[in-house]
Amino acid sequence: MLRILQNDILNPIHFLMTLELVPGRESFGQSVDTVKGIAADAFADGRISAVSITDNPGGNPSLSPDVIGNEVFKVGMDVMVHFTCRDMNRAGMESRALQLAMMGMKNILALTGDYTGRGFGGRGAPVFDLDSINLLIMLEKLSERIQASGDPDGFWAGVAVSPFKYTAGESFAQYAKLRKKISAGAKFVITQLGYDSRKFDELIKIQRLWGINIPTIGSVYLLSPRAARAMNREVVPGAVVPDALLQKILKEWDDPRLGLSDAIERTARLAAVLKGMGYRGVQFGGVHRSFKTVARILDRFEEIQGDWKDFVDEFNYGPKDGFYAFSNSLNCDTAQPCYSQRDHRSSPVDLALYRSMAKFHQWFFNHRSPLAPYLEKTCRILDQYTFTRRLAGLMEGIPKKCLLDCRKCGDCAIQHVAFLCPESKCPKHTRNGACGGSRDGQCEVYPEKECVWYRAYKRLASVERCDEMTAECVPPRMWALDRSASWVNFHLQRDHQGTACFKDWCTPAGR
Repeated sequence: MLRILQNDILNPIHFLMTLELVPGRESFGQSVDTVKGIAADAFADGRISAVSITDNPGGNPSLSPDVIGNEVFKVGMDVMVHFTCRDMNRAGMESRALQLAMMGMKNILALTGDYTGRGFGGRGAPVFDLDSINLLIMLEKLSERIQASGDPDGFWAGVAVSPFKYTAGESFAQYAKLRKKISAGAKFVITQLGYDSRKFDELIKIQRLWGINIPTIGSVYLLSPRAARAMNREVVPGAVVPDALLQKILKEWDDPRLGLSDAIERTARLAAVLKGMGYRGVQFGGVHRSFKTVARILDRFEEIQGDWKDFVDEFNYGPKDGFYAFSNSLNCDTAQPCYSQRDHRSSPVDLALYRSMAKFHQWFFNHRSPLAPYLEKTCRILDQYTFTRRLAGLMEGIPKKCLLDCRKCGDCAIQHVAFLCPESKCPKHTRNGACGGSRDGQCEVYPEKECVWYRAYKRLASVERCDEMTAECVPPRMWALDRSASWVNFHLQRDHQGTACFKDWCTPAGR
């Protein structure tokens, strides 16, 4: 197994550089040859540690990163495979992981993934059986099996984080989930794409404040007008290109030759800024035709990296009223960030609903409650007969449908999301924290609705309990319980809170 990526990430004096490649929709031909050619040229150049290959970006079908990655791997270039949770259930993902291990490709970027796009016959069914945190834990368990069988190399998995959030709730949700990802086994982290030096700096300072020490890689992108327009229109979830930057790019590209030169300069300068801030490396994206463009970026980066402070103010494309956890000074990293702002709190009605449900849960769904022995005995009686099981489901279903739009999953997780339902309120059914695709508190998939994790933050901020969002990792939904009464399952310890194999799932780092 090649270990170039792993060795370079762990080398504290080496500034890592990777290159993201995007396979096309063909299984052979020019697009495949181009990807392989860029990878071969990167290997010959010697400055790129690994190529990173996307997994159906935007949810649209493309050539599998496993196949094209294996071809790249054969020429000697190390590969990082993107692994999303969108298109396969947990059985399929485990099978894919075993396949990757057999091919020797064990560098993984574990992602929940963009929502599904269009494939044969229209939009595909979104799976999201696991999220990125559950995927990390699965890879850790598989690594133990791989090593026990005699292979010394387990999976080397990293994750993504999006610091480019401009509400307190979204920012806190991203950092809280990062904390969980690290506890679940993440070895490195790569940022989403943005052009705000204060947010890049914020991510590093948050990690220092929380006692987290994980190699962090910043994403930089060669912005063409086409890519900039798409990101500005929020077609690429998590990527942020504001109007001011878009207009600047469009003007630069009036002359395509000068536009490319300006794009190369901007990319090299941002890479220099990230190195100066303390990032372990950068990942270059946006190069789809020739490695020559990457070589020009690398050459320019080497020339200007020592002057990084001169370029910091060029990357100030954040909204004037946006939330920042720290002051404007890059040298100020001692202050405790404040997330619980008054304008980010729940309405009185929503807060009253949260308080009442929390109190109800404390008394009736707590194994340490004085009522617990009696409730368990009642549930055992209800569980004996078909009629009483249906009656229990009806008694539970009516109020939960009215209050939560309950989907009868049988393995309730509302207590992990401030008593909001992750099955009905989140298109990705995330139980461990927000994805990276929200914008201004609104859902990636349904922009007219608030992100359920943003709503959860507002509830928790209102009662100063935001730390609950950094609590233990939540196991995946137990599908064997589907359409059954979750109240009965809880008291009979059948659900994820009572199942023995899910005990001590993981506790986040820095707690």
